[in-house]
Amino acid sequence: MRLGVLDVGSNTVHLLVVDAHPGARPLPAHSHKAELRLAQLLDEDGAIGPDGVDRLVAVVREALQAAEDKGVEDLLPFATSAVREATNADDVLARVREETGVELRVLSGAEEARLTFLAVRRWFGWSAGKLLVLDIGGGSLEIAYGIDEEPDTAVSLPLGAGRLTAARLPGDPPHPDDVRALRRHVRTEIARTVGDFSRFGAPDHVVATSKTFRQLARIAGAARSAEGLYVQRELKRASVEAWVPRLAAMTGAERAELPGVSEGRAGQLLAGALVAEAAMDLLHVESLEICPWALREGVILRRLDHMGQG
Repeated sequence: MRLGVLDVGSNTVHLLVVDAHPGARPLPAHSHKAELRLAQLLDEDGAIGPDGVDRLVAVVREALQAAEDKGVEDLLPFATSAVREATNADDVLARVREETGVELRVLSGAEEARLTFLAVRRWFGWSAGKLLVLDIGGGSLEIAYGIDEEPDTAVSLPLGAGRLTAARLPGDPPHPDDVRALRRHVRTEIARTVGDFSRFGAPDHVVATSKTFRQLARIAGAARSAEGLYVQRELKRASVEAWVPRLAAMTGAERAELPGVSEGRAGQLLAGALVAEAAMDLLHVESLEICPWALREGVILRRLDHMGQG
């Protein structure tokens, strides 16, 4: 069957269409994206403003039309941290439902972490052993650890690259004092969770997903996306540490000229790099591997599992 996943994230609204059936690898058939940056559209009260809601409704309507055009049989719509944490989330969800017919399921941070972990486990298989999975989104950072398909522990922290950039890095380039203050904040938040993971011992394989990690790996010399899904891409902590001061000295326009960095994400790459550096350092990660599957694939795999049981 042809499945569609509609991911209303903190940066983008992404429709991924796949051909899938239980027991088989989902094959991507179509991708439709719109940059919305909901995490940066929150007002002082933490609500998504009228303009943001209007844009969200319009983008969901476009994605719905694209899903219909591509013959999607089953649409799995969900939203993550930007909607989850908006003070007017219920009103936003009601308006989307009333004007588009789409019932967005709001995932908790723990669900995000677990579904991303499932996708990574299926990609690498059982031979990867104990997995530590890191995922930096626009609104949150997810960390999960385990040896099975369900992680033994998983946390979600409000350390997304878009959120931190909007709230804590106003300059372009940012002021060094702001960068130092953000570095301290990020490390304090992550350090509180380190004990949740260290008690399970060292992982056998450390994996990262998300655009932020892919871009950091690319500027550090990893293969281009055009070279395919199956090319191994690694990111070393030493590379991130070397790039942080360079990114801090650049404007967003200068970062956009780096290989693999899109103009829309360039402004938040520094915040993402600070989170990546802190997580790798505090969790004693020298090197990690980039996984092409993440949350959207986890949602699809969970749906296929339920179909197989039916």
